[in-house]
Amino acid sequence: MRQPVINLLLCDTFPGLLPESIPSHEYFFEKRFHSVDPNIILKVFRTLDGELPEHPAADELYLITGSNNAAYDVLPWIRELQEWIRKAAARKVHLVGICFGHQIIAQALGGRVERYAGGWGVGIREMEVLDADMFPYFPDKKMRLIVNHHDQVTQLPEGAIPLATSDFCRYEGFRIGHHILTFQGHPEFTVDYERHLILNHAEDEDDTVKRRALETMEEMVAQGEVVAEFLLKDM
Repeated sequence: MRQPVINLLLCDTFPGLLPESIPSHEYFFEKRFHSVDPNIILKVFRTLDGELPEHPAADELYLITGSNNAAYDVLPWIRELQEWIRKAAARKVHLVGICFGHQIIAQALGGRVERYAGGWGVGIREMEVLDADMFPYFPDKKMRLIVNHHDQVTQLPEGAIPLATSDFCRYEGFRIGHHILTFQGHPEFTVDYERHLILNHAEDEDDTVKRRALETMEEMVAQGEVVAEFLLKDM
């Protein structure tokens, strides 16, 4: 039996933000997916340096990660990534977008991404699950994920169906057919890492927002592993 393959399109390395205990951004994905299936093979493409899979395979998954850049930034690698997404979507390659990945897929396929006037989304957020395929994984129709973002998808691409929603973020994720899935939240993040970011790298953010974010991590349990199970169900 062939081992499942996840191709990680790395859109940032987050220099200076990772604690000493975390060797790389891709380490989060390795830990998360291997907790579900230790046989998964993870291939990393440094997309932020212009590296993209040349011949996407029909039976592999291609996951676009988060980034400190915005989907609407005018950068060569972002322009190249959007063109790659359009070609991959046309071929029905299996795409997953996380945070920036969610936003860049929307932007590439005709949606809209904007800076959210309501401020910083951070901590653990509870979302209403809308997609029936997800109900077996979230039987109470609630999904709780760690989030960390300023931008939001404000208009979906043509043919996209929302996966989940919340009062803070209308489009917490979407699907197109059964080959594209996106999430605004971070299934790969740990509570310890989110706490590290809030306490050590958010000097310019509102103290009330930071305090509330820390409280959410005491009140709720993030369901990143459940999302990983959902993403891997057909592999």
